[in-house]
Amino acid sequence: MRATSLSSADSTLPSPVLVVEDEPLLQQRLRGVLLGLGYAPDALVFAYSLAEARVCLAAQPMALALVDLALPDGNGMALIEQMRLEDPGLGILVVSAWSSEDAILGALRAGATGYVLKERDDLEVMLSIRSVLRGGAPIDPFIARRILQLLPQPAPAPVSSVAAADITPLEEALSARESQILRLVADGMSNREIAEQLFLSRHTVECHIKRIYRKLAVPSRTRAVHEARARGLLA
Repeated sequence: MRATSLSSADSTLPSPVLVVEDEPLLQQRLRGVLLGLGYAPDALVFAYSLAEARVCLAAQPMALALVDLALPDGNGMALIEQMRLEDPGLGILVVSAWSSEDAILGALRAGATGYVLKERDDLEVMLSIRSVLRGGAPIDPFIARRILQLLPQPAPAPVSSVAAADITPLEEALSARESQILRLVADGMSNREIAEQLFLSRHTVECHIKRIYRKLAVPSRTRAVHEARARGLLA
């Protein structure tokens, strides 16, 4: 059974939370982020090493874990594997400075739910934690691009010269991010919800939507969705 803290400021927040981080300043930063989410101080458990983390896990079950990979006594992936084996439903967010292919894929294969870089600001880290709490699998945008680069690229379908002359490259008119945001708009999501989903600021989302309006020559979200569907940009 997943443990919950009765003294937490928000009883709906799963707790306790294990934070495995050996740098004191980073510990304090993550403490502030978690307190900002509504956690009470006594719902947070901190460990400086793999050994300390294992002692904490033996003492009580955790409901959420934030794990660094570079620890004084080893790699956090070993701890992630252990936690995933013991609790398949545990939310495990890697908060690391490592952005190499081996680190990223290794952590995800070990069982990490999500991965965010330490260089991100507190809001972005908070959004990643929120996503994990809601059952999501947040991936830092930089890391997502690295993963996409590893995927095989499909060969473009051949197009006859006559047909090509009659085709307006509508999908090329929208960037990949704009197409992604347009699909979320079609799903009925607000700018705030889209920002949380994609780990962007609301201002950035609004700028993308304005560019979508301009490219599709429409004045509203409803017209943008209608026009995109009419042109085959949305199913």
